[in-house]
Amino acid sequence: MEVDFTSKAWLARERDLLERARRGDREAVATLYRAFAPRLFAQVLMPKLGNRQAAEDALSETFRKALEKLDRYDDRGTSFYFWLGRIAANEATDMHRVKARTRRALSSFEELLAPLRPSSPRPEKELAEAEQLAMLKETVQSVLERINPRYARAIGLRFLEDRSREDCAAALDVKLGTFDVVLLRALRAFRKEWEALIGAEAREPA
Repeated sequence: MEVDFTSKAWLARERDLLERARRGDREAVATLYRAFAPRLFAQVLMPKLGNRQAAEDALSETFRKALEKLDRYDDRGTSFYFWLGRIAANEATDMHRVKARTRRALSSFEELLAPLRPSSPRPEKELAEAEQLAMLKETVQSVLERINPRYARAIGLRFLEDRSREDCAAALDVKLGTFDVVLLRALRAFRKEWEALIGAEAREPA
């Protein structure tokens, strides 16, 4: 049976739970989680994200952020649920933004290889040649060595080892949503160093 978050009885109990949660009472936090999490998951996060793993990640982040900001929560006579709902909606929106940025970064990642590809109507055929392939691998490796090792690991897992996002997240011991953020930052760092390296090579005298 779902809790009626508008009832006076619940609101009185909720205020007591929130006060205890502010003092670090873990049981109060767990009670709040049990009361709010199922509805946030079903009514806010799944409809917005459409993916169970993503919704679970967003739910976890929602409560983490809410607990961090608990001292700033302004009780205006309505349930804490509605404040949590806004945090959850914002978290879902942020995850969509990260995915969109990651898609753009992934697209750019392929374009970063263009400076090493000969101007041929069939570059994939030219890249099959050992000399070109060796040059490409050497440059990619050089760039990976210039960026944060964690970022290099994320790119290596996802692209060089061609592992799934879920496997990559497990290998880095992070949640799937966190891995998406790490990968986005890794691709940005890779692009920056790639452009710096290619630019330096272009300036070298022949």
